[in-house]
Amino acid sequence: MAPEPSHDPIEAFLAMLAAERGAAANTLAAYGRDLRAAREEIGDLVIADNEAIAGLAEAWRDLAPSSLARKASALRQFYGFLADEGLRSDDPSAALPRPRIRRPLPRLLGHGEIAALFTLAESEAQAGEGARMLALLELLYGSGLRATELVSLPLAAIPRDAPFLMITGKGGQQRMVPVSARAGAALTRWLALRPKGGRWVFPSPRTKVQGGGHLTRVRLFQLLRDLALRAGLDPEKVSPHVLRHAFATHLLEGGADLRVLQTLLGHADIATTQIYTHVDAARLVALVNSRHPLGPGMGAAAQNTAQKVDPAASQP
Repeated sequence: MAPEPSHDPIEAFLAMLAAERGAAANTLAAYGRDLRAAREEIGDLVIADNEAIAGLAEAWRDLAPSSLARKASALRQFYGFLADEGLRSDDPSAALPRPRIRRPLPRLLGHGEIAALFTLAESEAQAGEGARMLALLELLYGSGLRATELVSLPLAAIPRDAPFLMITGKGGQQRMVPVSARAGAALTRWLALRPKGGRWVFPSPRTKVQGGGHLTRVRLFQLLRDLALRAGLDPEKVSPHVLRHAFATHLLEGGADLRVLQTLLGHADIATTQIYTHVDAARLVALVNSRHPLGPGMGAAAQNTAQKVDPAASQP
């Protein structure tokens, strides 16, 4: 028999996030803690007025801006849920504090540093561990996978007749990720040398039984830093996330569309992807100057067309 719906609005809200939005377990746990803590501060959230909501700013005054923003976001979504469910006719979340958070810019690796990593990895790729390292590196930089997505990649995610991976990302959302020809070759080499059995592309070397565990994120981090050290790079600059940043940054430098990049990275919100636009401001300015129809680099035909539409367009 199906369980009865929860009479606790917070539990009902969390159930909605899980069922309709595919929210991750960590997100649900954090929102649950935030909402229950707010209820302890001001009482029943369903009937709390604007004054009570505004009073949370005092309770949250010592929090880091990122923590305050998460709590405020949880409450805004909760009150939106109450309105949708007809449990409130108004939305008091406008009284919540709205901290401005400066998202830290990602650490970057230059093309020369990336080349140094690949040169070494390719020279060591004949043996099993070297082939695995090259495949890991290719998928981090060549496909922009998150560390967790990479180490937990199942064999079933690799199709036999298409250059794509089926990735299950945050919140259980699936996306197709293209695999370059060189990444595909590195992956094929590793699969031929990979220990038999198990369901993971990168099984844990310590697991001897079939169906055992996969490489851990911590071990992936260590392998990359060891590679960086051997390649003569500062190991503090290299991590799985930094390589994902390099993938995004270098694609933008090459002219990739921001929406396409959002899809490749698996970002739910385009605002998350926009952080990468800071890295190539000079190229963007040059692009506008050279490609815009009224820019200084426009051709004679475009100039003639502009002058017919607006004779003043040719004036300084």
